[in-house]
Amino acid sequence: MQETNSRSLGLLIASLFALYFIWGSTYFVIRIGVESWSPLMMAGVRYFVAGVVLFAFLLLRGHELPTAKQWLAAGMIGILLLAIGNGLVTVAEHMHVPSGIAAVMVATVPLFTLCFSRLWGMANSRLEWAGVGIGLIGILLLNTGNNLIGNPLGAVLILLASVSWAFGSVWSSRLTLPSGMMAGAAEMLVAGVVLLLTSFLTGERLEQTPTLSGFLALGYLIVFGSMVAISAYMYLLKTVRPAIATSYAYVNPVVAVLLGIGFAGEWLSPVEWLALAIIITAVLLVTLGKFLFTRRDKETSVKP
Repeated sequence: MQETNSRSLGLLIASLFALYFIWGSTYFVIRIGVESWSPLMMAGVRYFVAGVVLFAFLLLRGHELPTAKQWLAAGMIGILLLAIGNGLVTVAEHMHVPSGIAAVMVATVPLFTLCFSRLWGMANSRLEWAGVGIGLIGILLLNTGNNLIGNPLGAVLILLASVSWAFGSVWSSRLTLPSGMMAGAAEMLVAGVVLLLTSFLTGERLEQTPTLSGFLALGYLIVFGSMVAISAYMYLLKTVRPAIATSYAYVNPVVAVLLGIGFAGEWLSPVEWLALAIIITAVLLVTLGKFLFTRRDKETSVKP
């Protein structure tokens, strides 16, 4: 029994580490990768290879093939989350949006998720809506900083990426997706094909062979940023409260900002540091609000 508990605790710590630090580091690694890869091409190869490897692994383990309906659902979510969500972030970093700033912008996803939840009649607390309002102030402040004021298109792309990821996340709970990790494999496969096709149609070409750091960055994104981190996220969703599983949203930007400053020479102005603090506070309020609101409903329902 003690050995089982120790193993469960080890898996929990490893999964949280994967989400906090691996996903947080992907913004910095993307910045390295796009120095020698075309952005859509790199994102496409990342998800296509990760999807193929994970799909083959699951088939060898005896996992059932998705039905046509499940493929369609996984394809739509893969396009919204990975092709549009991550694809636009990759393009924005290729346009010289600092990796730390990109991570701070993407941290607003829980705020947009809260807004989209109203489309399906999900009730939200005042504390959660307060978090959304505070988050919007943070976004406005961030866009007045030096890193985005001179790159409005990059800012718009990351904002669209966040909105797409949030909408896809909410919509996914209403669709019939493949079971377990097969959902992630199918989503990555479809997203990879869409990204590679878009890369070809937009005329992306490699002007020269990617550098060693470019190949290493792509390998890191395939193995750790896609397969390992997504597996960890799925494990956490099954074993801990959603508030813990989604806590990466306010840890990732801190990790990304520190890596960008420490290894890429990036910097944040005082206004951008303030915006970072405001957005993280807003995400904390939304996360805390969901937990408190759900708990209050449960306590009310059991009263005689």
